Amino acid sequence: MMNKGLELIEAHFLFGVPEPQLDVLVHPQSIIHSMVEYVDGSTLAQLGNPDMRTPIAHALAWPERIESGVSLLDLAAQGRLEFEPPDPERFPCLRLARQALRAGEAAPCVLNAANEIAVEAFLEEHIGFMQIAAINEEVLAELGTQAAPCGVDEVLELDAQARRRARHEVSLRKRP
Repeated sequence: MMNKGLELIEAHFLFGVPEPQLDVLVHPQSIIHSMVEYVDGSTLAQLGNPDMRTPIAHALAWPERIESGVSLLDLAAQGRLEFEPPDPERFPCLRLARQALRAGEAAPCVLNAANEIAVEAFLEEHIGFMQIAAINEEVLAELGTQAAPCGVDEVLELDAQARRRARHEVSLRKRP
């Protein structure tokens, strides 16, 4: 769920939405990709088959729409759509993303850099899946309280520092 957590951070910074107004739902069918609630009580949802070709085609053709190769969504065949709140015990990375968003400053940058290194280590089978969150948490605790970087060079240095620290945490947990 780190991707959802990073999307919360993106929504906050890109659209100026305060953290308490951002939420995540677990949706096992992966049909609804986003929802926006309006002050009049209505909710608009973006639905589609779970296939990354759709958002890629949308991004490539913006503001037009082009054929993506994805079949049309058949809601009758889909049946029901289910939702549940995320379990913070099962999804600790979502908790870390909210923590980084609330902390502000350097925390979101640090968390993203640490996560990229931890996921890479998992994909290379150097660490177990459950260690991703632990590494992210360690790096965030150590480096996430710094002041926000002011310029591009400072952001890049913070990113590099978080990646070095994450690599160190990976080395401590590395499988033989």
